[in-house]
Amino acid sequence: MESAVESALREQIIAWVRERAEANGGFVHREEMLSYRTGGRRLPIIDYSRGIRNPVEFASTLSIVSSVTGPYDDVESEDGLLHYAYRKGDPFGGDNAKLRHALTTGMPLILFRKEVANFYTPVAPVYVVDDYPEDRTFVIALDEAFRFMGDLKELTVAQRSYAVRLAKQRLHQPAFRTRVLLAYETRCAMCRLAHGSLLDAAHIVPDGEQLGVPTTSNGLALCKIHHAAYDQNMLGVTPDYVVHLDRELLDEVDGPMLRHGLQAMHGQRLTLPRRAADVPSQDLLAWRWERFASR
Repeated sequence: MESAVESALREQIIAWVRERAEANGGFVHREEMLSYRTGGRRLPIIDYSRGIRNPVEFASTLSIVSSVTGPYDDVESEDGLLHYAYRKGDPFGGDNAKLRHALTTGMPLILFRKEVANFYTPVAPVYVVDDYPEDRTFVIALDEAFRFMGDLKELTVAQRSYAVRLAKQRLHQPAFRTRVLLAYETRCAMCRLAHGSLLDAAHIVPDGEQLGVPTTSNGLALCKIHHAAYDQNMLGVTPDYVVHLDRELLDEVDGPMLRHGLQAMHGQRLTLPRRAADVPSQDLLAWRWERFASR
């Protein structure tokens, strides 16, 4: 395909994926991507069985899938860059050739994080920024700027810090949101609102704390207003999953949003995930409740 046409179609696909993900709550279902259509024809965005998608008419790879349970050793390095393993076979042919071509042309790719079976967190655009034949890996970055930073094995402290911060913002936080929202079946644990685009994954123990790990047991699926209220200690959750409002807010008189959206939550019990492993940790809730109750 002519590069200008491929580039335009690639940008169209990336925009569609990001739009669909936001509407869903940060993730895209496998069937949505396999059934994608453009110009009256079907053009799957991921491969049916492989972790790399190389449409026949594309000169460069369109998307890659990273999964901790996959057959390849795809690992995130301490510098925030992803080392994506060569596909099996000829290191300079097949799927590897189109991924290497993306390094040459600078074409943007979509990285899909497979968090749960059939559900993927998209990160786009990402870029192939280096090739380590001795390790049989490509280096994937979340910012095109890394294409121009020289030897990526010799990044400065500032460059490494930027890459790690970027990975947290664009990779780790969206992945956490996907895991938490899917655990709660894309519903707010307090009010049961079911619009993914209006839901967040709230940390029970903030991620800046030692206990603030990005696991579902340290997360609550909350609509944006309840997330904001929780973060600002306008409401708290007891270790036995009961919502309590701050006394001043409970006594305040205002319009229907305060009355129905917040005050009506007082005394309500959270709607919990089905899987025991995803249920909020009572120890972590106790840590957070102590700080709310002692204000």
